[in-house]
Amino acid sequence: MKAFAHFCTITKHKKLVLKECFRVGLYKQGLLHDMSKYSWTEFRVGCRYYQGTRSPNNAEREEKGYSSAWLHHKGRNRHHFEYWTDYSYVTKKLEPVRMPDVYIYEMFCDRVAASKIYNKENYNESMPLEYFLRAKHRRIIEEYTAKKLEFLLRMLKDRGEEATFAYMRKHRPGHSRRTGLFAVALLDKIR
Repeated sequence: MKAFAHFCTITKHKKLVLKECFRVGLYKQGLLHDMSKYSWTEFRVGCRYYQGTRSPNNAEREEKGYSSAWLHHKGRNRHHFEYWTDYSYVTKKLEPVRMPDVYIYEMFCDRVAASKIYNKENYNESMPLEYFLRAKHRRIIEEYTAKKLEFLLRMLKDRGEEATFAYMRKHRPGHSRRTGLFAVALLDKIR
């Protein structure tokens, strides 16, 4: 029963991210999003720890002190900022790396879809931002990446889905001659 419920949850999430990525024009990301969740490494953990109200990875983490499914997932899915870390020749430490905008947009769609799936009828457009802000100061995420994601989440909260998706469509990489970079003034407003 838990296996079927988990399958339904991840499939519903994947379909919602697909729909939202398509709204932005990210067809490849929408189609390929979270395919690793169907791998045995991730799927079996999801079935075992399924609760329906939060990620099974958190339950596995509580029991074991880590999540094998998450370690597998973040290493294969570029829409997670945790994927974008590497050792720096300068600091000799693991450092965050700037995410390409196309994956920031997919990450945004992923966070909105997850909020909708787990909060069901209680969902509102401030929830993805609230989730992001809860761990803002503990995260290892590159500054531009964090600011751009927060900018989009604030836009969602303040202006709604239609305006936010229209903005992302207009500014997605490859849409125009623009590089997809934010103006410094916009980034500074987020602080």
